[in-house]
Order: sequence, then structure tokens, then C-alpha cells
Amino acid sequence: VQLQASGGGLVQVGGSLRLSCAASGSTFSRYAMGWYRQVPGYHREWVASITSGGATNHEDSVKGRFTISRDNAKNTVYLQMSSLKPEDTAVYFCRRYGLGREREYWGQGTQVTVSS
Repeated sequence: VQLQASGGGLVQVGGSLRLSCAASGSTFSRYAMGWYRQVPGYHREWVASITSGGATNHEDSVKGRFTISRDNAKNTVYLQMSSLKPEDTAVYFCRRYGLGREREYWGQGTQVTVSS
């Protein structure tokens, strides 16, 4: 399984970005997916997740600004980010959660930088 994250970049405060994470394989729809972020020197933190059925959860600091979604036909999970703040600056990673005894998988990360 490979996860390819993309869509990061440099954006001004208040701007928007949409991150994408494309997964290989034919069973994407079975798995919950998540987005995490990490600032150098800090632990990786959870941002949002979406179940195989489409139910979503978002971390409190991003609620109302970020939206996770998925397109099972494209094997892709998205993170729409708006009203970006400098504290959103981080490397963003996608994660495919394990199912049963199956292992989890992580994408390679995409840098998001919000300039003030």
C-alpha cells in the first residue's frame, strides 16, 4: 500500500489549501483514513479522520476551518483547509488506519506553510 500526499505549499494567513492523499490498492473504501500534522521538535498530532462510512471528526482547533472528505472512486482522501493561521504550519501526513490485525500505513507528508 502506498499513500501519496500532495497539495501543500505556501499560503498567506486567511488563505486556503486542499490536501490530497491518493492510495494504491483496490480496497480503499474499507478503511478509515486520517490526517495528522507535525512541527519539528513536536509530536505528530491528529487533525481529522473519516470512517469507511463517511463519518468525520475534527480536532477542536480546526473545526469550522478544515474539512476531511473522501472519494472512494478515486481512492483519495482530502483535507480542505481554509482560514489558515500561522499555527497551522506543519508537515501534514495522511494515515490509513489498520483493520483488524492489518497494519496501518502513512503517507510521506506534505509541507504547509502559512505566512503572516
